[in-house]
Amino acid sequence: MKLDVIKTGNIDYQTAYNLQLDLLEKRKNNDINDTLLLVEHPPVFTIGTSGTSDNITVSKEFLQNSGIGVFETNRGGDITYHGPGQIVGYPILKLKNHKKDLHWLLRSYEEVFIRLLKEEYDITAERIKGLTGVWVGDEKITAIGVGVRHWITYHGFAFNINPNLNHFSYIIPCGIMDKGVTSLKKILGYEVEEKEVMKKVIKYFAEVFNMEVLNDER
Repeated sequence: MKLDVIKTGNIDYQTAYNLQLDLLEKRKNNDINDTLLLVEHPPVFTIGTSGTSDNITVSKEFLQNSGIGVFETNRGGDITYHGPGQIVGYPILKLKNHKKDLHWLLRSYEEVFIRLLKEEYDITAERIKGLTGVWVGDEKITAIGVGVRHWITYHGFAFNINPNLNHFSYIIPCGIMDKGVTSLKKILGYEVEEKEVMKKVIKYFAEVFNMEVLNDER
């Protein structure tokens, strides 16, 4: 199976969401291949279908003064943060060509980062039973929330490379009180070049989903 990759750089959440819907429609009509959309967002909290703004622990005025937006979205999951220093991925996959199984999809997204972290950085990352995402100890390094229309995926994952971790303290991430958040920089003790990490994300995504990358330079 073929995979196209689109890299947009830093774009706002609404623009990325609209782009996902456009790609989803094109994928439904077989106008494009499966596509991995890779972006970075300005600071924003996104609230999923099982989430609530009650998990924001600071005032609207504080968020405005801090330059952090809030966006209610139709992905699964609760509240999470996106911002500079994250690699955010929105896979547009036609699941009938893979597996029409959302549990399998979530576990596959997790597998991408479990493999990447172990093989590239010798970091042992794991799943936690009953929770979604990828964890190093009790701290989440990759958040995952999916949406599906016509058995085509959108939304996706957020991988913490070197984001401002202080921003996570303004929410209860994913509504989970007793867990923390980490990043590649925090674990390694030094800053990693995001472009290099993005290449690794593409590599392991294609490996886990058994796909051939056609173009990752756009």
